[in-house]
Amino acid sequence: MFKLFKKKSGKEKLQAQYEQLLKEAHALSTTNRKMSDQKTFEAEAVMNEILKLS
Repeated sequence: MFKLFKKKSGKEKLQAQYEQLLKEAHALSTTNRKMSDQKTFEAEAVMNEILKLS
């Protein structure tokens, strides 16, 4: 309950964005391979940002 008011750190926000991009890439993989590859590329860029913060 006390985490209700806790703000997310930059790393946590990037992790959530990374997970969302991977979900979108997976959903697109069956219908539009080019868009799926683009989302995967964006997710990898976000992961590189996360690794820089670590």
